[in-house]
Amino acid sequence: MKHLAIAFLLACSPAAGFAQAPFPNKPINMMVGFAPGGGTDTAARIIAKKLAENIGVNVVVENRAGAGGNIAADMVSKATPDGHTILLANVGSMAVAPHQIANLPYDPLKDLAPLTMAVVFANVLVVHPAVKAQNVADYVKLANSQAGGMPYGTSGIGGAGHLAGELFRIEAKADLVHVPYKGGGPAMADLLGGQVPSVFASAPSAVPQIKAGKIRALATTGALRSQFLPNVPTIAELGYPGYEALNWYAYVAPAKTPKAVLERLNRELVKVLNTPEVREQLLAQGMEPQPGTSEELGRYIQREYTTWGKVVKAAGIKAE
Repeated sequence: MKHLAIAFLLACSPAAGFAQAPFPNKPINMMVGFAPGGGTDTAARIIAKKLAENIGVNVVVENRAGAGGNIAADMVSKATPDGHTILLANVGSMAVAPHQIANLPYDPLKDLAPLTMAVVFANVLVVHPAVKAQNVADYVKLANSQAGGMPYGTSGIGGAGHLAGELFRIEAKADLVHVPYKGGGPAMADLLGGQVPSVFASAPSAVPQIKAGKIRALATTGALRSQFLPNVPTIAELGYPGYEALNWYAYVAPAKTPKAVLERLNRELVKVLNTPEVREQLLAQGMEPQPGTSEELGRYIQREYTTWGKVVKAAGIKAE
């Protein structure tokens, strides 16, 4: 009787109930660290719709904008680790913020568990037609020869464009001057208007203007050529081997989420990202799906963390 009583108590305990609960057993919150309508939000909503169809529960995209995605990352790092709260994270919150902010309330390498890469897309170095640079070599030569250096615009301090520009400035030993804007739209508007001579822009914002002949593309920032601009060389192939500066969005969960749940989430997200209709929708937004294993993502985040830590330090990039 004593053993039966103990067994009954154990079976009714909260811990036992949690362990036996199937996953998923309630809606999944897919957190996004930016306002509706941006790139991260757009990708999340495309993926969430198909994930909900496949997994059998609602998937709610929740926007918690602020601090370059850090507010959402902090919230997810402290969420109940049961798989029902995940984050579509970006390079800033996972690999840049820890080097910019001394008292960051979460550690991306310890408090968040990698699930899978979602999408990647390169930046592109573009110039106004009046700029007398037909290629990257001309651009560096012009920057180092003109008084005050070469201004380059980006979507803001610490963003992917800024990181790409500072990494290039360091590797090329080019006299570049950062001009931050409050988003890629204003930066592109000033480039088109001739107020800033060059911009490290995202492919989605730059490609239409390049194809219209309104600006000139000098190089892209990925390790491989962009499928959206296949005739534009990479910075890496133009004399700077190893150069890579990508925008990327990746899925992570609270670090203490059970391994079986993490594995299920990986399988389901990879399945969604490999679905032709989802790939087509993401590619239409200038984003290339790159699903993979959690281990691959973990290694990638660690590399990005190390790379951008060096750039932030060398360039003296401070949080806004």
